Amino acid sequence: MLSELLELNVFGFFLIFARVGAALATMPGFSSSFVSPRFALAMGLGISLVVMAPLLRVLPVMPPHIAELVLLLTGEILIGAFLGSIARILISSLQTAGTFIAYSASLANAMINDAISDQQSSTISSFLMTSGLVLVFVSDLHHLMIIAVIDSYSLFVPGEGLMMEDMAHFLTRKVADSFALALQMAAPFIIVALTYYIGLGLLGRLMPQLQVFFFGMPFQLAAQLWVLVITTSGILMVFLEFFRNEFTSLAL
Repeated sequence: MLSELLELNVFGFFLIFARVGAALATMPGFSSSFVSPRFALAMGLGISLVVMAPLLRVLPVMPPHIAELVLLLTGEILIGAFLGSIARILISSLQTAGTFIAYSASLANAMINDAISDQQSSTISSFLMTSGLVLVFVSDLHHLMIIAVIDSYSLFVPGEGLMMEDMAHFLTRKVADSFALALQMAAPFIIVALTYYIGLGLLGRLMPQLQVFFFGMPFQLAAQLWVLVITTSGILMVFLEFFRNEFTSLAL
């Protein structure tokens, strides 16, 4: 009896860790390059150990064949990666908005290595991504991400198959919503840039001798940076509300 109990607990622990670990490995903040892999692994193991007792009742019995065990673990890893990808898609709205802003401000060539997205991004995108991630952790929304992973066992019951069509459709909708939000957050900069370009074009037609590019670039940079100063707080608050609403719906 003791050996069966130990075998069940070990199997259940690693089955839970497959989902939780995959989610943490893809979530922004936990999976960033500046986070120690040992720390992320320890956090995944700790969370799996804490939630193991209440989740054992929804876990299936250990499959008798290795192929079924591999298939079950693969499904849990895919579910965890799906949940972590949602958070990454949501926070990527800041990167997309920063890219729109950088193009509007003629700062698209000012690239920097973004530690959150693990790729080169514009300076404004990196600034918004870093600020947004800091606010997510400061406002304890990372707890909401972990709660959503634990509550996912009521929707994605282990061993009952994956709803691949629904998962793909949900990710597609989140990508569309994230892009739409990014366009809305960058709307002030796009409007300012469009108005400025129209005025600059009219000025160039009225005064052909004027070097429009050299004359207009300093004013364009100054205007867009001024708009960035007065809209950054609003952009981050809108993002936090969007992030909170999406994960609250997942947790519920």
